[in-house]
Parts: sequence; structure tokens; C-alpha cells
Amino acid sequence: MGTINISKKFTAKQKSYIPALLVGMRITLKRFIQGFFFRKHDTIMYPEQRRKYSDRFRGMHFISVDPNKTENCTACYLCETVCPADCIHIVADEREEENNPYGVKKEKKPVSFDIDALRCCFCGFCEEACPKDAIKLSGNYELAVSSREEAIYDLDHLKRNMNGRQEKL
Repeated sequence: MGTINISKKFTAKQKSYIPALLVGMRITLKRFIQGFFFRKHDTIMYPEQRRKYSDRFRGMHFISVDPNKTENCTACYLCETVCPADCIHIVADEREEENNPYGVKKEKKPVSFDIDALRCCFCGFCEEACPKDAIKLSGNYELAVSSREEAIYDLDHLKRNMNGRQEKL
């Protein structure tokens, strides 16, 4: 048994590519006229205009803090355990009682809380696993860095003033 050829023969019109070329040129001309004469643009002028994403967008990580700037993290290692990309690394230590007058007593604190943003897949599992609602993903999508070392966020970088999921400026 041999190979069966099921391809069809092209017509002269299809071989010349002229109809497809004309359709593409018509779309290009239409976009040019809309943009040049009617000032209708489909693109966003990025540095001046910022795209609005939904509230469910998962961007840069942050750790929520209470009113006296103490992180809510109790170093329970749940976020590190559930992370599929293995990008979260925590080192825990005992917390002094006098440093936490507000809220629930927290026995442990993170001495080191590092997130490698280049390994992170932004799945949100760490946010869902946290029992204290300490780690969250913000709406900040500007994650560009110039070196790999800058993409490893430490505890000082993660503890930021936030208003919901948006960063306070």
C-alpha cells in the first residue's frame, strides 16, 4: 500500500495570491485612514496611558502589614510548600511578644522571605494557601529588571504600603 495524496489542486486565482494580497491591503488602508484622519487608535500609548486590568489580575507579590508595620506572615511555610515553581524561600525565627501588640499573637516571624519572580508562574496558590492572608498578588504588572539578582524580592521589598491590590504612591 502506498501513500495517498489528498491535497487538492490550486486554481490560477489561488496560485497568484492576488485576492489575498488585496484583502490584506484593504485592511491596512482601513486602519491607516481610521488612525490618520479620525484619530482612532487600537493601541495604548503605554508610558502615558496604563491599561486597566480586572481586580483578579495577579501581578507583583507583596506582604500585608498591620498598623505598626509588622508583617502578618507567621512563617508557616504553606506558601513555600504549595508553590509549584519552588520560587518562595522562607527562614523563620521566634517573634518577640512586645513587638506585636495588635491582633492575634504570632509566635514566629520570617527572618528571610525571598521570592524569585523569574521562576514564579503567578498562579496565586501562595495567596490561596496563606491562613493569615499575608502574601498577596498586586495589580502591578511592571516587573522589568536589568539583572537576575534584582528579580529576587526580599522581605523589605515585599512589605509595601498597599491600598487593596494597588500600591500607594
